[in-house]
Amino acid sequence: MTFDFAKARELMVEQQIRPWEVLDPRVLEVLGRMPREAFVADRHRALAYADLELPLGHGETMLKPVVEARALQALALEGTESVLEVGTGSGYLTACLAELAREVVSIERHADLAEAAHGRLQAQGLANVDVVVGDVFAWDPGRSFDAICVTGAVDAIPSRFSGWLRPGGRMFVVRGRVPAMEAVLLHSDVDDHRIESLFETELPYLFGAAPPPEFRF
Repeated sequence: MTFDFAKARELMVEQQIRPWEVLDPRVLEVLGRMPREAFVADRHRALAYADLELPLGHGETMLKPVVEARALQALALEGTESVLEVGTGSGYLTACLAELAREVVSIERHADLAEAAHGRLQAQGLANVDVVVGDVFAWDPGRSFDAICVTGAVDAIPSRFSGWLRPGGRMFVVRGRVPAMEAVLLHSDVDDHRIESLFETELPYLFGAAPPPEFRF
């Protein structure tokens, strides 16, 4: 029996995404069309639309669909923006960002994940994405962005990330420590930053952004 990915995609949108208050028509349209199964390993294809984090290798995971959807909605992309994604992973969220924005630069520290994601993005005909291999804490894009999407948690929001935002830009990021992690949207104003709390969640830390180990006596 052939697995009905189109039906699974429809159910993901109706039973997971919409109930989590994701109602932006552009976001729902992209999630209802983008073949998530094309971005996961063959052994996980039947789980592509499940409410799960899926393993990618190197201890990395693919975000749950609801978290990806909330991130896309929070960024409120209109199609004219340049976007930086920190952590390419499977390339699925990258693809959704590319459909919603003018261009995407995505940085991934694992060369094999970056190469696989690049191939998947090309297979979807997405030519407005540049996948870069590197450590985001040793990298300088040499430019600024309208929006930034960080796919791993941080203990505190790195100033280098907010420094890459143009005035009026916004960044989706999950910050804090278990059990008090929260997804936030940082708004970059000319003279200051404003942080909007979105929802509570829990993500693995971005490499280099975990809290220092606590010494216990």
